[in-house]
Amino acid sequence: MRVLAGALILVVGAATGVVGQSRWYAKSLAPDVTSPQEIVDRMLEIANVKPGETVYDLGCGQGRVLITAVQRFHAKAVGVELSDRLFQSATDHVALLNLQNRIKLIHGDLLEVDLSPADVVTIYLMTTSNESLRPRLEKYLHAGARVVSHDYKVPGWIPNQVEEPEAASRSHTIYLYVMPPNKK
Repeated sequence: MRVLAGALILVVGAATGVVGQSRWYAKSLAPDVTSPQEIVDRMLEIANVKPGETVYDLGCGQGRVLITAVQRFHAKAVGVELSDRLFQSATDHVALLNLQNRIKLIHGDLLEVDLSPADVVTIYLMTTSNESLRPRLEKYLHAGARVVSHDYKVPGWIPNQVEEPEAASRSHTIYLYVMPPNKK
């Protein structure tokens, strides 16, 4: 029976493409898709980021949101990235711009990070991932903190603001939520 169960797991894993993937892939909450710079700018504008505030980017990729938050809005920034490759890319980019003292990078799982210092949280995650993240946002973010999501709603929350800007030859949707969130 164990052999049969192991074979079934192997077949299912092969069919779904999970066999042979790195450890981060199984825990990944979104594909690696970069937000266009115009969308990053608008997300931070909608969040009304103020100098000295702390912006968290969950699934920070190469660090575009972090760098923009620091350079344009004079905020502090914390990025969380699970992928080894993207974490290294963000680290290199931050070092190249000499922003290591204003941007903190965390190589790990965004569902395990302390979010309590955040004034603004940016996310570009799938709806199901936002749903998994929602209890942590509700538990750790202070009143008045803002959550800005690119293209995907946070299920169970009613956005305070929604915009649909055009960028990179397509329409995008930006959702702003102010904590505590309005709930459906």
